[in-house]
Amino acid sequence: MPPMLPAAFTTRASLATVMPSSLGALRGQTNDLGLPPLQHVVVVVVDGLGAAALRAREGHARTLASRLGKTTTIDAGFPTTTAAALATLTTGTTPGLHGLVGYRVRDDAGRLTNQLNGWDDRMDPATWQRAETVFERAAADGVGSFALGVPAYADSGFTHAVLRGAEFIGGRTMAARFDAAREVLRTPGPALTYLYVAELDQAAHARGWESPRWTAELETLDALVSGLAASLGPGHGMLVTADHGIVDIPESGHVLYDTAPELLEGVAEIAGEPRLLHLYTQEGTRADDVAARWHEAEGGRSWIATRAEAIGAGWFGPQVAPEVAPRIGDVLVAARKRIAYYDSRDPQRTGRSMIGQHGSLTAEETRVPLLRFGAAA
Repeated sequence: MPPMLPAAFTTRASLATVMPSSLGALRGQTNDLGLPPLQHVVVVVVDGLGAAALRAREGHARTLASRLGKTTTIDAGFPTTTAAALATLTTGTTPGLHGLVGYRVRDDAGRLTNQLNGWDDRMDPATWQRAETVFERAAADGVGSFALGVPAYADSGFTHAVLRGAEFIGGRTMAARFDAAREVLRTPGPALTYLYVAELDQAAHARGWESPRWTAELETLDALVSGLAASLGPGHGMLVTADHGIVDIPESGHVLYDTAPELLEGVAEIAGEPRLLHLYTQEGTRADDVAARWHEAEGGRSWIATRAEAIGAGWFGPQVAPEVAPRIGDVLVAARKRIAYYDSRDPQRTGRSMIGQHGSLTAEETRVPLLRFGAAA
């Protein structure tokens, strides 16, 4: 019997509540996170900082770990991939509404398109990401919005999709972005600042979150958070969260699905990412039949769901818009164990060198910290 499908959102507080609550605090309104009235809020989003990994390395992150308790973690939602999670954070909606339902999915032109860097005139960021951002809402209230990120991302389609309405300020290093946050805090409020930290996720993909390199990046982050927290003035609050966690996958955990021909029967295309496959079926093929074959072969180490089952289980949020549903694979394969799925026929061995990975529904991937500093505490 296949395992019961897990829920993507298990607590009331999730990544979707962070920015709307921050804006509510700037408006002096009650909010889901219970933040008091504030003049400036800085939301630091650390790509790939799962709560489990932070707990495991708490001795290297005393400032962050000192705020990490039983009630200071939230759900990142699903899928636990940057494109979807950052859209959830900055719109306050879930993937079923904002429309970024995976790392690589089928677009309206029938192409398999990367949601981070595949933007073009046939996947317009102004319409493909369907929800109003919190920054756009802030502008309507006269609240300033700033997005502090990596300069190379300043004019990307993804930035235009999820950060629209905010003034983008580039900082090549982690320290430069924190310095920029200090400058923003010197300006008159009210203001909402988004500060993106890419370095931990990059280190995890290359070396794994259990590597010395990842720990060194965590130590750098902790020192910068400590310094910024010390410089917060009255009415200034800082929240530290993450878009997803990380699981280290050894090469022995690579599953080569093309070596089992029955798994490809009736499958036209495979998208998603190694820990979350989106299978698009051939015309005339029943998704239930494909799912049954994957259940038989992979049900012991992955959750298998048809699109209808995944929507019914709330994986993409409580609502999925009719325009968004076709973007989701006809069948989804979400890894439960320390495995990742690959096609051995790929001459580029795409992604096979990655150690730290994410995308699925395990607690290591879905549970992220929400840490409060300054007046937000």
